[in-house]
Amino acid sequence: MKAADLRIVIQEGEGTTLEFKQSLPGSLARDLVAMANTIGGRLLLGVRDDGTVVGVKDANSLRARIQDMARNCDPPVTVRVEPVGDVLVIHVRESEAKPVQCSDGFFWRQGAATQKLSRKEIRDFFRTEGAVRFDLAPCPRFRYPQDFDRAKYDAWLKLSGIAGKPRTEDVLVNIEAAERAGGKLLFRNAGVLFFAKDVRHFFNQAYLTCLLAKGTDKVHILDRKDFDGGVVSDIEEALRFVERNTRTAYRIERLQRENIPEYPMKALREAITNAVMHRDWFIEGANVFVEIYTDRIEVVSPGGLPKGMTLADLGRKSVRRNALIADLLHHIDFIEKAGTGIKRIRNAARDGGYPQPEWEANGFVTTMFRPNPEVRIRSEDQRTGHVATQVPDKYPPSTRQVLIALDTTPEPLARAVLQKASGLSNREHFVSEHLKPLVAAGLIEMTIPDKPRSSRQCYRLTGTGREFLQTVKPK
Repeated sequence: MKAADLRIVIQEGEGTTLEFKQSLPGSLARDLVAMANTIGGRLLLGVRDDGTVVGVKDANSLRARIQDMARNCDPPVTVRVEPVGDVLVIHVRESEAKPVQCSDGFFWRQGAATQKLSRKEIRDFFRTEGAVRFDLAPCPRFRYPQDFDRAKYDAWLKLSGIAGKPRTEDVLVNIEAAERAGGKLLFRNAGVLFFAKDVRHFFNQAYLTCLLAKGTDKVHILDRKDFDGGVVSDIEEALRFVERNTRTAYRIERLQRENIPEYPMKALREAITNAVMHRDWFIEGANVFVEIYTDRIEVVSPGGLPKGMTLADLGRKSVRRNALIADLLHHIDFIEKAGTGIKRIRNAARDGGYPQPEWEANGFVTTMFRPNPEVRIRSEDQRTGHVATQVPDKYPPSTRQVLIALDTTPEPLARAVLQKASGLSNREHFVSEHLKPLVAAGLIEMTIPDKPRSSRQCYRLTGTGREFLQTVKPK
């Protein structure tokens, strides 16, 4: 740095990367740590707060003291001391191993001030810098085997393809879901998310919410479900919810029937898995959402993009926020570990003729899917009967469950029983979108047709409905 450069720097005044010191203070280590924890900077010895240069005597002993203070930080701070006229410039490099502390604690720069980090700020700092990993952290409250869900583990083990009959404890340690400590099995947070009987007993944010809206916003919610059965179960239940509440058309080519879902289900599966896997689990007041609107589906994951990632990097770079969760999903073929998730989402949409998904990132990451226009047209034709031979596939799985329920009992069933069979929670939506269409199509009939609002009203399967059901039952 030349003298002319120094004058310009002093005129700019103190800021995040510049601090004036009249002489060497005993608290210099705080400023070194603060700059190393931020983006680096320069300390000018021999300059008053108002920018007046008073000078400082350059000496080997002074430089040695500065270097000692930098080395005694944890981890050591890299500095370079440069004399410029009567001023000693201390160049501080941003640390590659944040957060850095000195004997007085953790500090960072906020504007022109060096501030000590509070306990919460330290925790957030460690988290954002990746120094603390949620999925790898131990969960001391989890008791093995009392809190362990054997059924979830057996299901995971079957999907993993692990052969033989290995000891459960050995598998859990080998896949890093747990570790041995003092003769006991200590579960990590990732292991709890996959194998706990009651996941939300340990992490209240560990659930996934699916909702069905009447329009293009959340003003009128027709159906909502919260799933908290663990990582694998939540992903599968979310997909079932989407299948129940979206349309399916089909085309017939060479006597073969091909079902065409309204949305790219492979891409949606990947997006929901990514949302659960990459979410910021330290955020306790938010969870993953899958939201179905009349014109789109949104998959929303809390926490924003991992540090160092931008929207432009999606599909080109891969940063795994929760590597152990990703490993456990990879073992059961829910994901590829090569960081190809975004690419697979795009390819699945493109190959199925769907609009390309869109992404937004603020404090959340949102993946947005648009419906296939062809399915909208075909399913509407099916609904109005324009293509009579395609009527059977116009009904979603939830509606078919109503018919199956009626087919398995000789007695008529009430609306509440049929709604439960469909898996839908919103009465208005069930009646208008599922029950009434079945009556109008002649597939079911009311036991008291002249009093449709009767509290004793029940429904039974018609001959037409029984014939129709045979066409859609699995062979």
